[in-house]
Amino acid sequence: MDERQVLVGFDGSPASERAVHWAATEASLRGVPLDVCHAWNWPYPQCPGDRDTMEIVQGMGALALGDGVRLAREAAPGLDVRPVLLKGTPSGALLGAAVEAALIVVGARGAGGFDRLPLGSTAVHVPAHANRPVVVVPAHRPSDTDGRGDTAGRGDTAGRGDAAGRIVVGVDGSPASAAALRFALREARLRDAPVTLVCAWWDPASLPGPERLPYTDPEAVKERARGRFAGVVGPQLADYPDIVVEERFVIEPARRALADIAADATLLVVGDRGLGTSPTTLLGAVTRAVLHEAPSPVAVVHEHDQYAKDQSMKG
Repeated sequence: MDERQVLVGFDGSPASERAVHWAATEASLRGVPLDVCHAWNWPYPQCPGDRDTMEIVQGMGALALGDGVRLAREAAPGLDVRPVLLKGTPSGALLGAAVEAALIVVGARGAGGFDRLPLGSTAVHVPAHANRPVVVVPAHRPSDTDGRGDTAGRGDTAGRGDAAGRIVVGVDGSPASAAALRFALREARLRDAPVTLVCAWWDPASLPGPERLPYTDPEAVKERARGRFAGVVGPQLADYPDIVVEERFVIEPARRALADIAADATLLVVGDRGLGTSPTTLLGAVTRAVLHEAPSPVAVVHEHDQYAKDQSMKG
């Protein structure tokens, strides 16, 4: 694995606490430092006229950062945890601090926004603009709630990374899904975990009805999907003979299939853009959907991933 550090954003929210636990376990497994980043900023359009006020706001940010560092050290005793306090927006600070990082970890929703909002702006903006893998960690799984919407038992293994859990990866034959598969296999070896490869396709002609829709061939659609899957998976699995792999072929919209199959997974891995997505689109529709819907942490991996490029140069 890469020797560079793991970077996690922390703002005191339940999702960021869970993200710190997940990132601390990840950094421990990799044997690298963990950088805990907090962004502070004056929240109003007009800046105050005196320096003392800004220093107070910065000091509050430092206190929040201290809480994140403490959580990381409690989650992984002995881990090299380094505080990073930056002025700016959360997404801007994380992207700026990630230049030397191998992986970015963020909570799905920060301290701001609406209580029932499943995904905050940082959890969308960072995966869309980062050139390395980004893991988005939800505030809780449905089974973790105590009935009040709060996370119960934040020290659970799912929140800390669960080294023995299953990893699910979506493979549609796109270059981004090939990068996602590389990342998933490395994570599986790191965690000694099995991998479930999901190939989902959808054809309206598969719906039950009196007659088949014209100009469609469901069998041809299925064979093309399987062919693209084999083209991506075959060469990569040859390099990981020690990984237990399950292949799932599903006639179902990919967003639904991935969220359902990854319901009990440690990690769901997807590419930033699937087949048919415009090159100008930062995140594909399936990726955006699983970020909103998946109950497990989601890793978004880019086709032109700097992490994968550096690893290939080493190899």
